[in-house]
Order: sequence, then structure tokens, then C-alpha cells
Amino acid sequence: MILNYNMKQNHIAFSETGYFSSLICDYLDEKQELRTFYNRFPSLDNFKNQISQKGDAFSLQDRNTLVSVLKKQYQGIQTSQITEKHINSLSSENTFTITTGHQLNLFTGPLYFLYKIVSAINLSRALKSKYPDKNFIPVYWMATEDHDFDEINYFNFKGKKFQWNKEASGAVGELNIEGLNDVFKVFSEELGQGENAQGLKDLFNRAYLNHDNLTDATRFLANELFAPYGLVIIDANNSELKNQFIPFVKTELLNKTAFTAVTKTNERLSNISEDYKIQVNPREINLFYLKENLRERIVFEDDSYKVLNTDIVWSESEILKHLNKAPERFSPNVIMRPLYQEVVLPNLCYIGGGGELAYWMQLKDYFDEVEMPFPILLLRNSALIQTEKHEEKLHKLNISKEDLFLNRDVLINKKVREISNIDIDFSPQKLHLKQQFEGLFKLTEQTDKSFLGAVKAQEIKQLKGLDTLEKRLLKAQKRKLSDEVQRMTDIKNELFPNGSLQERNTNFSEFYLEYGERLIPKLLESLEPLKSKFSIITI
Repeated sequence: MILNYNMKQNHIAFSETGYFSSLICDYLDEKQELRTFYNRFPSLDNFKNQISQKGDAFSLQDRNTLVSVLKKQYQGIQTSQITEKHINSLSSENTFTITTGHQLNLFTGPLYFLYKIVSAINLSRALKSKYPDKNFIPVYWMATEDHDFDEINYFNFKGKKFQWNKEASGAVGELNIEGLNDVFKVFSEELGQGENAQGLKDLFNRAYLNHDNLTDATRFLANELFAPYGLVIIDANNSELKNQFIPFVKTELLNKTAFTAVTKTNERLSNISEDYKIQVNPREINLFYLKENLRERIVFEDDSYKVLNTDIVWSESEILKHLNKAPERFSPNVIMRPLYQEVVLPNLCYIGGGGELAYWMQLKDYFDEVEMPFPILLLRNSALIQTEKHEEKLHKLNISKEDLFLNRDVLINKKVREISNIDIDFSPQKLHLKQQFEGLFKLTEQTDKSFLGAVKAQEIKQLKGLDTLEKRLLKAQKRKLSDEVQRMTDIKNELFPNGSLQERNTNFSEFYLEYGERLIPKLLESLEPLKSKFSIITI
């Protein structure tokens, strides 16, 4: 299919890429065994009942609080009219959100940060077409309360790692930007000259060097990239929003509700298939205590509530009193964060990667227990961006889209066998050898069964000899076809850096350097959130 901006697009099933778990592939196939682990499958028609269910559960007071908080957070930020309109519309009972979340990765981190938000924007548009009497707002939930600094303090550009070196503790959103000037200098030199290079320099400079903390910097950056499309950005590390979450925090502290429900769910998942990996395991209390330079787990020991690695201790009455007085100090962990999101947003759908959706599916019983509507779960768009030159090279090497996703060594071995003028596949010889040994086994059983072990050893030895000979011939043929092997190696390394999906490694700046402000419109036009296929985009 040919799109505007001279873009071509192809697709491959997620299951054929080899990069997605069996759980996610089975979810996309709507396997009946998984039906109880989610609410509704993502289709336009299924949003009708989701809208009704969420509308009944989200009050006008909750809406007014949300709008008030967002307006305060957007003070001093130059944004688009459509984003302002979206924020105001959240006070209306016919407005709902489509949410994706992400860490505060330096300069957006991996490329899939863009894909998440593009998925949310495009789904909101599709829903508006389907249900024109409703409003659908794309939301980016900033993970400002995370404390895993090492996961967010770098990005990759053209095979080089640009890292923010800093001593950090507590919630990352509160970190000041000290040290980012050094990153900016090194990155600027690597970018070189040109209009798009200057645009990236200006974007980094205005985002990180003109703000006091990582939350404000990330909000500015995401707003600059996506405000024209109505994206609303929320920082949920907020006392007014946390105040709405008090009843659920209280239940967690007193009843271990999440621990009980999620543990049972994990057991059910594990019993379905050993291939279903448990993403997260619940704690007895799934909360952190949050203050300046501190985010530590809350535990219950010796009839007291304690904050690990501190001397903070409460009795039951004391911690409940503190919760009512300072709810912002209580930070949900990975188990409770999804619930917090659904409490404070009129949300219909969460868009995430495979790992995220896997742990969301562990939470359905927990949501049912606390009587909170469970959102529709949508796997974010995934894509491989290649140039026309890449496409030409792949065509000359006769590498199909299915071949492209093979492990590099498997790909090279497969193609060398295909283009060789000799047959280096010894499968027929191995089959013939096994058939011969079957006759020997029968003969041995009729004469002296004590020789069965010797015959088996001889079979293994000869099969191993064929394997060795096959590998040596293949290696020799690779040397003979070294030019083709090198070209295959190069293109595989370019499109799958470090043997990983491009979107999990490469920063958006590599493509912005080439396409500038056209990049995001290209992605918006090509990525279809409900298609449930991996996209290969040729620009």
C-alpha cells in the first residue's frame, strides 16, 4: 500500500517475528483459555459497553478534580488549542481517555515511546469516527514516581550510548537536570550540522536545560512532539489525585487485597501454560513511601508499619491518620499503579508493550475484587523503519520479510544454502543413516541385545560426523560467498541493532535527523492501532 510522503508499508504477524511472548500471541489470537484475564478484546464494537461501564463508575466530581489538576500542571506551557480543548472536555460526562504510560527516559529513550503515543492518538481518532457523540482523549501517563534511574538515564544514537551520569535517589521525576549540559555537548557534536540537526539540538536544549526537574523537562518534550495532535500529559504524583486513591490505599494496608487476588491469578496463569511467564509478583503491601530523595517499600512487621531502610514506624491508627493527611506520600508499585490510573482517569483502554499487557492481565481479579472497571488492553503498534535503499538490498539478497526476522546466523545459513551451487543440507543422508541403523537395531535384538548400546553409540558417532562435515562445508561455502554474507550481516545489524528490535534500541533522533518534522505525521499515517500486526515501513 502506497501512502503519502512516499511511504510503503508491509506487515507480519507478531507471532512470526519471534520477539513476542506466547501469552501475547495467544491473547491476540483470542485464545479461550485467556478469556477470564481481561475484560473486553480491543475492537471498535467492544468499546460501546466499555464506555457505558466506565461512564457509570466515574463521577463528575472526579472529572472536575482531574481538569483542575491538569490546568495547574499546564500553567506556563505553550500548548495547542486542541490539547486545551481536550483538557476542558474532560469535565464532560461524554469524554473518555485512551492512555499509555512510559518512564521518563532521557530524550524519550527507545523509539517505541513514539509508537505508544501514536497508537493512543490514532485509536482516539478511530473511536471518534465510530462514536461521534463522544470525545476520546489520548493521554500520556508519566511514570514520575519510578526510582529506577539506571533504566532511564541514557539513549542510543547511531550505535553510541549517551548517558546521564548522576547520583540519584527517590522518585526520578523530582531529579534536577544537573549534568545534562555535558550530555547535550557530546550529543550536539555527534549530530553535526543541518536544519534537522539544529532542530534536535534546540529541542534537547529547551526541554532539559531550561527546566528544573525531569518531570517538567519530559512534559515539555512530549508536548513539543505531540501537542498538535491533542495529547494530554499527566503527572499523577499529585496530592489532589492521591486523595481520590485513599480508600484503595487503606484497603491495601489493612487487607492485603492485591496480594491475595494477584497470587491466585498468577497460579491460574501458570496452570494454563508453562510458557506464560509471570511478569510481577505481588508484595503483601504494594506501596512505597515517597518523600524527597526517598522511595522505599512499606512493610508490616512486628505489628507495626515500617518504611524499609529508614527509622519510620507507625501503628495502624498512625499510618491511617498520616494517609488522610498526606496521601501524596503513598506511592503505588507496579501492581497498584494500574488501579490508581483507572481511579483518577475516565479511561477506556490502556496501550502498552507485551510485557506491560502481560502484567495487566495478572490484575483482572484484583480489579474485580475492588469493584473497578478493567480497561480494554491494546498491544501498542510495533514497527521496523527501513529506507528505500534497505528495501533494494533486501530484494537483491532475496530476503523476505519472514527471513528478515530470523536470528542473524540462522538467516545467513539459510540464504547460503539457497544460493549455493551445491547442496549443503545433509538431512536426507541423516535420514538414510537412521533407517540403516533401524535395521541394525532389529538384527542386534535377534542376536545379542547386549550390543544395543554399542550400536546406539555408533549411530550417534556417525550422525555427529555428518553434522560436523555439514558445518565445515557450510563454513567453507560462507568463505566462498563472503561478499553476500557480509551484505546480509550489515543489513541485519542496521535494522536489528544488537540483535534486538529497532524500536527497543534506537532513539527517534536518528530518524528525525533524516525526516525532521515529517517523521511523526508519517507514523500517524502508517500505524493502525487495531490491526494487530507488526509493521514494516519503508520511507
